[in-house]
Amino acid sequence: MAQPDTKKIFFENLSGAGKSIAVLTSGGDAQGMNAAVRAVVRMGLYVGAKVYFIHEGYQGMVDGGENIKEATWESVSSMLQVGGTVIGSARCKEFRTHEGRLKAAHNLVQYGITNLCVIGGDGSLTGANLFREEWSGLLLELVGQGLIEDEAVQKYSALHIVGMVGSIDNDFCGTDMTIGTDSALHRIIEVVDAIMTTAQSHQRTFVLEVMGRHCGYLALVSALACGADWVLIPEMPPEDGWEDKMCQKLSANRAGMKRLNIIIVAEGAIDHSNKLITTDYIKDLVVKCLGFDTRVTILGHVQRGGTPSAFDRILASRMGVEAVFALLETTANTPACVVSLCGNQSVRLPLMECVQMTQEVQKAMDEKRFEEAVKLRGRSFENNLKTYKLLAHRKPETELPISNFNVAVLNVGAPAAGMNAAVRSAVRVGISEGHKMFAVSDGFEGLSKGQIREIKWADVGGWTGQGGSLLGTKRTLPAKHIDKIAEQMRKNNINALLIIGGFEAFESLLQLYEARATHEELCIPMCMLPATISNNVPGTDLSIGADTALNAIVETCDRIKQSASGTKRRVFIIETMGGYCGYLASVGGLAAGADAAYIYEEPFDIRDLQANVEHLTEKMKTSIQRGLVLRNENSNENYTTDFIYQLYSEEGKGVFDCRKNVLGHMQQGGAPSPFDRNFGTKISAKAMQWITKKLVETFRQGRVFANTEDTCCLLGMRRRALVFQPVGEVGLQVICHRIPKEQWWLKLRPLMKILAKYKTSYDVSDSGQLEHVIRNRPKESDASVAM
Repeated sequence: MAQPDTKKIFFENLSGAGKSIAVLTSGGDAQGMNAAVRAVVRMGLYVGAKVYFIHEGYQGMVDGGENIKEATWESVSSMLQVGGTVIGSARCKEFRTHEGRLKAAHNLVQYGITNLCVIGGDGSLTGANLFREEWSGLLLELVGQGLIEDEAVQKYSALHIVGMVGSIDNDFCGTDMTIGTDSALHRIIEVVDAIMTTAQSHQRTFVLEVMGRHCGYLALVSALACGADWVLIPEMPPEDGWEDKMCQKLSANRAGMKRLNIIIVAEGAIDHSNKLITTDYIKDLVVKCLGFDTRVTILGHVQRGGTPSAFDRILASRMGVEAVFALLETTANTPACVVSLCGNQSVRLPLMECVQMTQEVQKAMDEKRFEEAVKLRGRSFENNLKTYKLLAHRKPETELPISNFNVAVLNVGAPAAGMNAAVRSAVRVGISEGHKMFAVSDGFEGLSKGQIREIKWADVGGWTGQGGSLLGTKRTLPAKHIDKIAEQMRKNNINALLIIGGFEAFESLLQLYEARATHEELCIPMCMLPATISNNVPGTDLSIGADTALNAIVETCDRIKQSASGTKRRVFIIETMGGYCGYLASVGGLAAGADAAYIYEEPFDIRDLQANVEHLTEKMKTSIQRGLVLRNENSNENYTTDFIYQLYSEEGKGVFDCRKNVLGHMQQGGAPSPFDRNFGTKISAKAMQWITKKLVETFRQGRVFANTEDTCCLLGMRRRALVFQPVGEVGLQVICHRIPKEQWWLKLRPLMKILAKYKTSYDVSDSGQLEHVIRNRPKESDASVAM
């Protein structure tokens, strides 16, 4: 018996026909807001709803008139890469009054709008919830004043609200990341990387102030991502006497041949007396106590500017679509919800539960309950703080535990941005755990040749911002050198192994696991961290390096599309890397606003190519002047990039012309993105703590002996959790051409097509359901990798 098509049922049951949705941005602007607006408009139109822009936030809703305009498909074209919000944002005192909300209700009823999508911070969302609660009373007042008819009260009886959090501060409880945070981190890290070169040249100390009046997230994560010497945040004021400790730390680092010092300060940083800690105070302190040449840089609104990162575009697009689903599914009894990110999954949470917890954080800080404030911020924030403390502040030798274990770390496969951050984290956490850390050069080939050396705390200073692999990496698998590798493991008394790399690293771990039967030296705890731009390692949703590659693709696509400004209509054919895995082409296509993305996992033929050409031809007859098509390098051996370029050029004659571009290895290079630095740092710290635990568990009769499945694992992110998975089990999750059986991002492909105006079905099996805010997630469900 055939199963019903749940996708078709979804669109029949949740048709937007006859419904009106309005979208507004309120409060401070954030990069990625435009991507969210675009997604709401296009998904709303796709399901048959009328969609309206409300310009200038709540002020535009109160003023009405030209501020409320119907949106079209074309009206959100070319806005994906634009920072800020093109529909404007404003803080509105009038909306805080009853009279202002009455005016706003009258304006919405005139357009038949009863569904609001609000993109803003906690203040904007709280105002939206109050408006929703007052709605029926406001309508009765309007009837009493003769401004609307009695029938309107019945027809527009309920106002439905769905929120998305747009805030660079990431200060809203209930979501791992808010729209705009990742882009703000990009701006900060770009500045820090630039400052580091001049600071090294002159042996200077730089004090940087970043935004965060009430939340230290930006300061904390940027400090983690650049290896700052000291960080000051409002949630965790430094202990009394911190000035002396900070100066001692700076002095010790300078004595250790470090030519620069970086201190990062959140604008709301305070001491235990609630006194503001200013950048000038820190500068004067360093100059007075140490005599160091010190400079202050206040980043200010630079952090709000620029184009949104790939992460923010994807996040905002996913959240915008989810917001439309939530509005279509809501009933009069459904509480206002906010669309949030938990790990790698979108969830819906009651708006006021999130707002109340956000307010609790501030209350805890006001009452000096700082540890509670950190916990209320969520596990992501708490883990960032713990990891920073672990990596930045080295304990004296006398306070370190003595484990007598030797742990080796190596990179395998192609280089990926973020590998060096992972190595640095592993080395420093390992030393903090009392282990002796060893670095292996050139992967397993280097290990077989004895290219292994002890690596110290100071040796990995400044590694977080370096691209590629400073240890050196090769694709050589261990099987053919297994005897020599075992010999070197025995010779150097290696008790545990941390492997960082892509599919070759995964295959290597499998081979080492299988070789345990014949080589006792390999009966030790072993862990692998996925690091590859292709993101094709089984057992994980995300790999270190993939975010940097996506940003390289998206930045290039933006520039390429911009080159067509003012010219005749043009379509760009762009080839991405990824082997046989279509992750970069698909997710890069979603972030760049592509019209099509050809991948190996989704077979296509000449009829599909022809349909795409016809679709683009039809679009080009409107005001849209640029098209973008991405092709994964191994998507089809016959339909090459040249073939597709020639086909589009021929079929598009008279309507558009074509250009092609092969991005090549530029996707691998460059400095790692903030996400990859942070992801690599935290996942590596977690792996080292697991290795320590396994070493203790398997140490018997004066030696380590580990031969069980659970002592040879891959650490990956699965939906909401970071999970250690036995490599033998993960090996069953692979099909041909190094492609995992499960690839979560394939569910994003229909979304890319819908936003490009294709008619297609959309799988909503992962669509968020209304949940409740969890104050403390259990450790095994730690989804804090989303920065």
